[in-house]
Amino acid sequence: MFINSGTGRNMAALPPSAGLYRRAVMPTLHLEMHPGRTLEQKRAFVREVTKVTAETLACPPESVDILISEVPRDAWAKAGKLLADA
Repeated sequence: MFINSGTGRNMAALPPSAGLYRRAVMPTLHLEMHPGRTLEQKRAFVREVTKVTAETLACPPESVDILISEVPRDAWAKAGKLLADA
């Protein structure tokens, strides 16, 4: 799993009329995993990750974005070997 809590947005470049969005940097988490988890497992996972992120970063849960990417074992390598070959 890879987690990137950056937003990729330059908040300083926003005009003053952006209001709240100018002041609050919203965390975006990119989660990568192998396929095979059920929808209920993903729901539980993002619920808990959102809860911990909001508590840790002192931000509202509504500001936490999570993107899940499922990467098949034939597209993931470790130590020079595809995981599909392990």
